[in-house]
Formats: sequence, structure tokens, C-alpha cells
Amino acid sequence: QVQLVESGGGLVQAGGSLRLSCAASGIIFSANSMGWYRQAPGKQRELVARILSGGGINYTDSVKGRFTISRDDAKNTVYLQMDSLNPEDTGVYYCHSRWVREYWGQGTQVTVSS
Repeated sequence: QVQLVESGGGLVQAGGSLRLSCAASGIIFSANSMGWYRQAPGKQRELVARILSGGGINYTDSVKGRFTISRDDAKNTVYLQMDSLNPEDTGVYYCHSRWVREYWGQGTQVTVSS
């Protein structure tokens, strides 16, 4: 059974930091492209950052220079370090894996107060 379990969300003031983690099981983690998506109230889910199995990384423009995605294949875990948070970063953050099939985590809430 595949599971992607996110943790690390919460409430933070603008300018603060959070680190999200996503622990995966039931997949060949090292072969998967891993990503973080977010969905703000009333908006579509959007890609925040993605890290490929070979280590290539891409970010959505609004988080470049503030967020850092990384992965630890030995721990089957992907991270999202979020710095200089602003209220526009508020939303539910979802972990995503993709290889032969794709899977989603249940999401973790991030709320940034002004």
C-alpha cells in the first residue's frame, strides 16, 4: 500500500519559516519524481516545487529564492524548506510522487498571518 505522509505544517507569521516533510512508503522512492503542490482557498492546486529522481529541480516563480526542495532517498523522504513566508503562501500543501503511477498525500495546512 502506497502512503505519502506529510508533516510540518502550521501557523506562522509573515517572514517566518516552516519545513515540510513527506515520508513515502510502498513505492520505489529513488525512481520517483517528488513534488510539492499547494491549494489556496478558492484556487486550483498548483505545483510549488519538484525534484526529479536524478536531482533536477524546478520551482514556481513565486517561491524561487525562498523555498528549497530536497530529498533523502535513504529515508524515502522529501522536504520543502520554506523561508520568508508571506500570506500568499497560505494553503494546503500536498506531496506528490510520479513514476509509473502517481500518488498524493493527504495534505498539510500552512497558514501565514500578516
